[in-house]
Amino acid sequence: MIKRIVEISTPAYLHLRNRQMEIERDGVEIGNVPIEDLGMLILDHPGITHTQGLLTACFENNVVVLICDSRHLPSAILLPLDGHTLHSKTLGQQIAATEPACKRIWQRIVQSKIHEQAKVLQSATGDDKPLHAYASKVKSGDPENIEAQAARIYWQRLFGPEFRRNQDLPGINAMLNYGYAVMRGAVARAVVGAGLHPALGVHHRNQYNSFALADDLMEPLRPLVDIKVYEICEMQPENIELTPQNKRALLEILSWSCAIGERKFPIMVALHQYAASVRKVLAGEDKEVEIPEL
Repeated sequence: MIKRIVEISTPAYLHLRNRQMEIERDGVEIGNVPIEDLGMLILDHPGITHTQGLLTACFENNVVVLICDSRHLPSAILLPLDGHTLHSKTLGQQIAATEPACKRIWQRIVQSKIHEQAKVLQSATGDDKPLHAYASKVKSGDPENIEAQAARIYWQRLFGPEFRRNQDLPGINAMLNYGYAVMRGAVARAVVGAGLHPALGVHHRNQYNSFALADDLMEPLRPLVDIKVYEICEMQPENIELTPQNKRALLEILSWSCAIGERKFPIMVALHQYAASVRKVLAGEDKEVEIPEL
């Protein structure tokens, strides 16, 4: 079953009743959602209050909770500590994973990301050169940082020569930030569901990053956000801002269909297949990571 994504962006009181999240405003119930149907809950207003019972129920059902800041961008992710029956065993395997295994995973991730960027350019501009050639140059661990070389070409081709990827800027950058943050939360949910610890990355190793593995695994999925932002800009050139309408459009990405090999899944389902594949490679049970494709 495809899990629901619910965003609350007005003052509300959220609590649990009969295994459902009830939404109240001024003492009047305005909606409810069964907890088992939830996949992601986004809280985007300082006037939202919620009960401990609701959060506990969310974590028991592997619901990721995103809390937004004053810029309406997700700034915190709440996840269950124990999202898998074999969490302790899997954590041990993750810690013991060899450096060559981690480098092979990162090589595969970077190659997939560049190939997906090429697809985006083909769709947006009709020309994917030379990104596929860059992907073929990526070595184990990407020591030559082909990822960054491809990115320089990609951004200027997609959004124009004046565009600069800067997380602090509004407009296109703000929409990218929002889409990436939502995707990061969905990937982190899948990581925990596979019994992996999100802080133990295969490439990102910053001691201050609690979601390093989620940041690693979401790299090939960023182009999903990029193409959606490009489409928004093409359809609404006068409205290139992070509006409620554009936020809803970006949330639709998680219901898109993607492919893993010959199989097709909604993104939210494919992410769990992806995380399980990473777990198998880290545990030495498999050689190749299965990554969702556009």
